Amino acid sequence: MSRRPVNPSRRFGDSGGGLFSSSKSRSSSILPIGLVVLGGLFFIVYMHKGSGGSGGHLDSVSRIEGDYLCSGEVQQAIPILQKAYGDSMHKVLHVGPDSCFVVSKLLRQEETEAWGIEPYDIEDADSNCKALIRRGSVRVADIKFPLPYRPKSFSLVVVSDALDYLSPRYLNKTLPDLARVSADGIAIFTGFPTQQKAKVADVSKFGRAAKMRSSSWWTKFFAQINLEENESASKKFEQASTKGSYEPKCQIFHLKSLP
Repeated sequence: MSRRPVNPSRRFGDSGGGLFSSSKSRSSSILPIGLVVLGGLFFIVYMHKGSGGSGGHLDSVSRIEGDYLCSGEVQQAIPILQKAYGDSMHKVLHVGPDSCFVVSKLLRQEETEAWGIEPYDIEDADSNCKALIRRGSVRVADIKFPLPYRPKSFSLVVVSDALDYLSPRYLNKTLPDLARVSADGIAIFTGFPTQQKAKVADVSKFGRAAKMRSSSWWTKFFAQINLEENESASKKFEQASTKGSYEPKCQIFHLKSLP
């Protein structure tokens, strides 16, 4: 946030000194030049980030403040996931919006291979995301249909935000399919009901607004489709979170893969 420059003559006017009031005209002529320089610096930083020249943007919570909260949460939770899943973090599939950013972050971890599924068309992909798509590291696929992978293709599947846009009709098929392609489990990041906010852009892009469901709703639903909690991973994740003073902003569920 920019701040208005302090006017020295006003700040010190009550002191009775004439030094600052005599320089008023000179300060006024310098001020526009300073604003132009400052604006130019902001423009350069903005263009540098947008071109993929800096990794800092990949660590941001999201491309748009407040959007895809849980995909940003995944990026912050990677060290905790590594402690909870250990070797299972070596071959990871991320499913959800902003998958390019999550995959980029995962690929910077040692001995980690990562792939991503963007559930919807990417209209504003940056150069980094386009490169990942060309390499096949990230692909656009509708998760309401079977994923194009063999059973147990990945050690761990991490899902964020995407399930919030699916009705139970599609969740019945999508969640078992995610469990099918994972060997060691699924980590699901989903919003809290208090984070519910319907947006016209969401309805236009996803066909419906996000539906934030309670923990009890999810627990009951998992039981209905015969997906079991991964108690070992849940316990390790909780212990690592406490030790690392990590407080999730999303609900996180750990499920077992299909037998």
